[in-house]
Amino acid sequence: MDRNKSLSQYLWASFICTCLSLSTPAFCLAAEESGTSAGTDISKIDFRQLVDDAGTIGIIIAVLSIAMVALIVEHIISIRRNALMPPGLAEEVHGLITQQQYRSADSVCKSNPSFLSYLLSAGLAEVQLGYGAVEKAMEDAAMQQSARLNRKIEYLSVIGTLSPMLGLLGTVWGMILAFSEFTAKANPDVAELAPGISKALITTLFGLSVTVPALASFAFFRNRIDELVAQSSLLAEHVFADFKRSIAVPAKQSGKPVRKRPEDELAQRLADQQGTRPSPPPEG
Repeated sequence: MDRNKSLSQYLWASFICTCLSLSTPAFCLAAEESGTSAGTDISKIDFRQLVDDAGTIGIIIAVLSIAMVALIVEHIISIRRNALMPPGLAEEVHGLITQQQYRSADSVCKSNPSFLSYLLSAGLAEVQLGYGAVEKAMEDAAMQQSARLNRKIEYLSVIGTLSPMLGLLGTVWGMILAFSEFTAKANPDVAELAPGISKALITTLFGLSVTVPALASFAFFRNRIDELVAQSSLLAEHVFADFKRSIAVPAKQSGKPVRKRPEDELAQRLADQQGTRPSPPPEG
């Protein structure tokens, strides 16, 4: 029930974001029409006319907006807590590790592909080498999967960067065409230049209406990935907590001395040398 509720919330958020992206030009047109209803002589502009005036660059921006919506919906479905950390997986693998059934635990991880299962599977592959190797394997797996998820959402950043640039390109090209019409006239009227400039700015409007939700969605998913990666790594360490303790207890019971770090051994050696150094003879 909670999983379906979370999914529905994400889908509603995606729907709202899509509507805002596609309705931004309409809001601007509504504001323009409200200004013209006061009795001015400015002609009304409909949405179809704007699309026609946007030209080829406007079509490219529209394709980018469709790709942005598709990416947002896909990320909402795939970058979720239940998708990256399936419920019950950690408890099941923890119980199998406690019973030292490492192959069964690895089979469970492979049968439930997710971010957490990839971390646990990487750790289970190194259980024969001790907890240090397990921890290092899970850290490497977390970095690899985190980089994969960040590359996945990078397309939203690309769309958010390209859209205003394409809009600016269309505006510059429209301005060039607008001014080129007055090269043959001796005394051009400034009022005749306004319609051309207005058409040239349409692509900038479309580009900005795409880049705002694209960059906002990219920031949201990037923070979401960082949060879920940290939670998954911490949960994976908790799964192997009993395994860590089971290795530490026999080491203490065997009576073997704990190996010191190299810097500690060097400090102890220097202290021993200073303690055994003969004292200088008294001055006579």
